[in-house]
Amino acid sequence: MNTVAYRLILFFQFLALFSFAQQNAGLNTLLNKNQEFIFPQTPKKISAILGVKTVFYEDANEQPYAKWLSKSGLELYCSLKEDRTIDEMFFIIKDDRPIVVEGLPFNLVMNRTTLQQSMLKFSKYKIKKEKLDEGYEYPGGTRLFFKKGDRFITLLFDSKNLLKFLSITNEIIGSAVN
Repeated sequence: MNTVAYRLILFFQFLALFSFAQQNAGLNTLLNKNQEFIFPQTPKKISAILGVKTVFYEDANEQPYAKWLSKSGLELYCSLKEDRTIDEMFFIIKDDRPIVVEGLPFNLVMNRTTLQQSMLKFSKYKIKKEKLDEGYEYPGGTRLFFKKGDRFITLLFDSKNLLKFLSITNEIIGSAVN
């Protein structure tokens, strides 16, 4: 086999591997033109858009929650208001899966967006940065949080500075909660 053909085969195998590893979150209709998550939402609408069932549960304080495990491997979860509407959202890839998920709010990409890219992207906001120690989910990682409009955005990065978690809330969530 000639060298050019061998290199082409390797190149296409690499592309095939990359394309299978990258997923789209499928959130397009839940995002506005600025790629921001649209609130309020309902569990029924999110379930229909993601094509998966809503799992309802309660925390230790009997606060109702809903979650969805999307086909991309991205998990979304939120607390529910009394009228069962949604006005905050959390995005995470469970069990530190090595998949790349694009199509998130703010054009972020799970397992690809870096801490440095995020610092630059959100530099016009008053970003607060916190190192995560051994007691947190991503020890050696970093937590960025800032206010954008009437929402608080929290981004968690692992020790390799890759995005692992995103939350959009009405109030700042302490890093111990994440």
